Amino acid sequence: MTNKAIYITTIEPHSGKSIVSLGLMQLLLSKTPKVGYFRPIIDDFESGKMDNHIKTIISYFNLDLKFEDAYAFTRGEVIAMKNLDQEDEIISKIIEKYKAVEEQYDYVLIEGTSFSGEGSLIEFDINVAIARNLGVPAIILASGVDKSLEDLTGSLRIAFDSFKDKGVEVLAVIANKVMEENAHLVVSNLQKKLPQQVIVNAIPLNPILANPSIKEIVDVLDATVLFGENYLNNQAGYFSVGAMQLRNYLTHLKDNGLVITPGDRADIILGALQANISANYPSISGIVLTGGLVPEESITKLIEGLSDVVPVISVQGGTYSVTNRIGDIKSQIYAENTQKIQSSIKDFEKHVNVDALVERLITFKTEKVTPRMFQYNLLKKAKTHKKHIVLPEGMDERILRATKQLTDINAVDITLLGDRKQIADKIAALDIQLDLGKVTVIDPAKSDDFLAFAKALYELRKHKNVNLAMAKDLMEDVSYYGTMMVYQGKADGMVSGAVHTTQHTILPALQFIKTKPDASIVSSVFFMCLEDRVSVYGDCAINPNPTAQQLAEIAISSAATSEAFQIDPKIAMLSYSSGSSGVGEDVERVREATSIVKKMRPDLKVEGPIQYDAAVDMKVGKTKMPDSEVAGQANVFIFPDLNTGNNTYKAVQRETKALAIGPIIQGLNKPVNDLSRGCTVEDIFNTVVVTAIQAQENF
Repeated sequence: MTNKAIYITTIEPHSGKSIVSLGLMQLLLSKTPKVGYFRPIIDDFESGKMDNHIKTIISYFNLDLKFEDAYAFTRGEVIAMKNLDQEDEIISKIIEKYKAVEEQYDYVLIEGTSFSGEGSLIEFDINVAIARNLGVPAIILASGVDKSLEDLTGSLRIAFDSFKDKGVEVLAVIANKVMEENAHLVVSNLQKKLPQQVIVNAIPLNPILANPSIKEIVDVLDATVLFGENYLNNQAGYFSVGAMQLRNYLTHLKDNGLVITPGDRADIILGALQANISANYPSISGIVLTGGLVPEESITKLIEGLSDVVPVISVQGGTYSVTNRIGDIKSQIYAENTQKIQSSIKDFEKHVNVDALVERLITFKTEKVTPRMFQYNLLKKAKTHKKHIVLPEGMDERILRATKQLTDINAVDITLLGDRKQIADKIAALDIQLDLGKVTVIDPAKSDDFLAFAKALYELRKHKNVNLAMAKDLMEDVSYYGTMMVYQGKADGMVSGAVHTTQHTILPALQFIKTKPDASIVSSVFFMCLEDRVSVYGDCAINPNPTAQQLAEIAISSAATSEAFQIDPKIAMLSYSSGSSGVGEDVERVREATSIVKKMRPDLKVEGPIQYDAAVDMKVGKTKMPDSEVAGQANVFIFPDLNTGNNTYKAVQRETKALAIGPIIQGLNKPVNDLSRGCTVEDIFNTVVVTAIQAQENF
């Protein structure tokens, strides 16, 4: 799928990240009309004010975006939540807020954190995690100030490797604030360290961007503005101290220079202002009067006639101290300073290969679906067309807790089977806070539909010697009752198995919901949510020793399930051998199954027999099967038997801490899904959501 966003991140504070954000926004707006802006985490800000980065981007580019929609958390909020071990909640909200912006725009520019204040040491990992979970590529930025060539390029290479190792594609690397004479050397060195497809650029240090505006000096030094209040955005391009005779000082003036002089040096003040309007001298950006001294009235009158466009400010402190304090100001780009914004955009366009970059940004495609984004998309899809799911095991604590979560977010309509009073008592005893007014509770034996359901079962199973009395007995069983609700259209799907066996859950569905016309068997898959991707494993729950024909059908069904959940299937038919090298009954069965899949569905990308390492590792895959379009990049794994599949999914789940959603049953006319008796509340939650989506798709 085509990517719709780029993540701009740095590896340190004061790297000049804004120059890239401004330049990229200008570039993207020239290519697509609707570009959004999002910052996952911003610095803490005063009530009634706005984050400077967001305010600058929204106001300068006139974006139709509310401030509160453009970020997810403040830095303080994130630190507090991390102290409470709420990392999952942080990522979930960031995804939710980002997706809301993404839906409104053709492309989104995401700006990472600024590495300032408490918690900055963990920010690099946070930025990697956010980019990975959003599933978007990155541009990495670093500052060249006070760094050797090897330090700068080496740190960028380490950052690149860190992002790549975590599954984040890096489109470009930018070295900012380098000496202009060294820019070519920096680019050359980086190109040697990084893969060829990575765009590499270096932006020279620009004093106009590095030095503060008069407004910033006023704010930081708590200065008093004496003259030129309308010109406080003037940029200080150069500092000079007026402590010598005027005739000597005038030779030190430079264009956009900031004059720093004691407040009683009328000669320097008037001389600098006169030089500003003279064609023979450079223009100055402002005058800083030190010592808290203000010129006497006669001098003030002269200044009034000369300083129309030159701000004059007064500060406390000696000249030396004030000069050092001004030099220490870390200048920022802010909304009112259009000069600095325009200079930033100009520098970006001059020193960055914008044509190559925009080509990568607009055309970059990713086939990965990140686990967090997968779960977000599942929930969003379930909510678009709410379905009714029956949960037969209404007395199980995990079922009740999952039901509360599902009803709280209004994801599905729920029916619980069981005695209402017993369920209510258990909810109270466990303090679950589930409002039974939001769910339907049915006791099968006492329900209005009981007799009709029993008669329906009798009609469906009388050819198997089931009489009405037997049907009534069966209908008192919650699995039969819940399945009949689905069959009769009183519910859209069923999820069970937290207490009951797989056979107990699936058998009623096989007896009267039955398989689809084009399916000869029922099979299952797990969605394996690994750290940086979602894979599909099948069959790990139902068929012990499938034939070649059955393996082929499992593969085709698994591909259909993958596509229904926005995963483009690349199918690996797993075996202990890759390609044509292996012999033996088991490997031949997989080889035959692969051949059947290719014959029945020539449109599918499928490889087999193939070993697991060759299926997932690009290097191994290219070595063992160099011409395969699946090797090294498979995302649908078909196991040769239940023993292999079940053990593999559990091993991967436990050893990698992956979230396993399933088993998801394939092949039935209506969705009925089985839970493991060791399932968690999260497992139940996810399986119910998936079942609702299956009902939408009319599996």
